[in-house]
Amino acid sequence: MTTAPYVRTIEADVPAVATASSDDTVVGQAPFDCTVTKVEYVPETAVTGADTNSRTVSLVSKGQAGSGTTTVASLALTSGVNAAANDEKTVTLSGTAANLDLTAGDTLQWRSIAVGTGLADPGGLVRITVSRR
Repeated sequence: MTTAPYVRTIEADVPAVATASSDDTVVGQAPFDCTVTKVEYVPETAVTGADTNSRTVSLVSKGQAGSGTTTVASLALTSGVNAAANDEKTVTLSGTAANLDLTAGDTLQWRSIAVGTGLADPGGLVRITVSRR
């Protein structure tokens, strides 16, 4: 029996990533069939966006088998897009509604990608809010 709506928050620490490096970190699994309603990143230190050499952080659904590539939410830290230390920065949800739907057990991955020569990612906390569907 489904007792929708039921909201749960998944939180995970994510590592710092060097300027020119990229990293993929498993941050959790969908606890039940649900829809992602919010994603936030709380960096340990401030991040100042830049255009040519920047960073993009994303939440990716790897699915049941761990091989999926669906981008759930993404934030390009470009010029004018900054993240304050120890303060939530909303990560933009995918505009494709189906990308927000997860099946119980889907693995979620936090991806931090250097663009150009990159910019440092201080690491921090990722907070994912899901609602039963």
